[in-house]
Amino acid sequence: MATGLREGMAAIAQRGLLQTQEETLETNKKSNSLYIGIPKETSFQECRIALTPLSVALLVNNGHRVMIESGAGVGANFSDKDYSEQGAQISFSKKDVYDADIIVKIAPPTLEEIGLMHKGQTLISALQIGTLKEANLKAILHKKINALCFENLRDEGNVLSVVRAMGEIVGSASIFIAAEYLSSAFGGKGLMLGGFTGVPPTEIVILGAGTVGEYAARTALSLGAEVKVFDSSIFRLRRLQNNLGSRVFTSVMQPIVLAKAITTCDVVIGAIRSEHGRSPCLVMEETVARMKAHSVVVDVSIDQGGCFETSEVTNHKDPVFRKHDVIHYCVPNIASRVPRTASYALTNIFAPILVDIGDMGGLMNMVWNRPGIREALYSYQGHLTNKDLANMYNLPFKDLELLVVSNQ
Repeated sequence: MATGLREGMAAIAQRGLLQTQEETLETNKKSNSLYIGIPKETSFQECRIALTPLSVALLVNNGHRVMIESGAGVGANFSDKDYSEQGAQISFSKKDVYDADIIVKIAPPTLEEIGLMHKGQTLISALQIGTLKEANLKAILHKKINALCFENLRDEGNVLSVVRAMGEIVGSASIFIAAEYLSSAFGGKGLMLGGFTGVPPTEIVILGAGTVGEYAARTALSLGAEVKVFDSSIFRLRRLQNNLGSRVFTSVMQPIVLAKAITTCDVVIGAIRSEHGRSPCLVMEETVARMKAHSVVVDVSIDQGGCFETSEVTNHKDPVFRKHDVIHYCVPNIASRVPRTASYALTNIFAPILVDIGDMGGLMNMVWNRPGIREALYSYQGHLTNKDLANMYNLPFKDLELLVVSNQ
């Protein structure tokens, strides 16, 4: 009898313990649930979107709420129906979207959009330091918005994940753009990019051996073109040569060799990037004037000022101009030419970050534990935590690393 009583009491206690655990799990799930807003981009010719429908499904299945402004995915050929079927809420009110706790967008927010945001909100977007206005930055600090710029996001391998992904897309796209404008249909000299039996291969010069340069070279080689890559860094040239093999010609930036290669080639891809400020101008107008008629220049560095003296900013509606009978393509946002592909690349980065924010109990818990995320945080509780921005606008700087130490 006593044994039966003890067993009955043990069973009751076990059921009580299980009930407590279930309630605790439910409470944790609710406390870690995120409210994510995806507004429609208003920036000129920005067609990308931060999350695809399948990524929305992933977030919703993890207990998060996603609010998307109607038409936000149209530029990348994602309909409102695609998102709603995966559990997203569709709103026709921009204000309702900006009521979310976390805003994820592509272009930096305008003053009007910052005005819709609330104190303590989290923002994940581009920063575009070259075109950032001081008034916008001060508005973000005034509202104590915790803002991350995705250009500075680093993965576990310490690689700038978004910059790398977009660089791969832009590098490959630049070759396809060049192929279009070499054809007579677009006013070119009537060449097909590549090499064929009995026909000399197209000659392509690439300035820069970074991610853009590597993927441009990889794509051009796959089409059968003759590729020459120039860079000031032996390390980057060696890395590119190891990745692509001996078919690619590499050289340091020797003015005589570079000028000869440019004046005899069919296509020049400018992919020189600067870590701080303007990209270096490497090709003078005199050299461009000596290039072959109807040859093509694709200046990928135009968002940093361009590496050709003759470069001028263009857009997707009017992408090219001619100077010295050379076709110039100088669109800053080449990735928006293929917005669906670019959106898939971006969502592969953003969706896991959002899931981790929820799993870790909030943005700051993840920031304390992820140096790659911490580096992207430039505004925290009204403090400017990016030294380059502080120096640029002569604003007080607060070292986020010290905050990390004080919270450990």
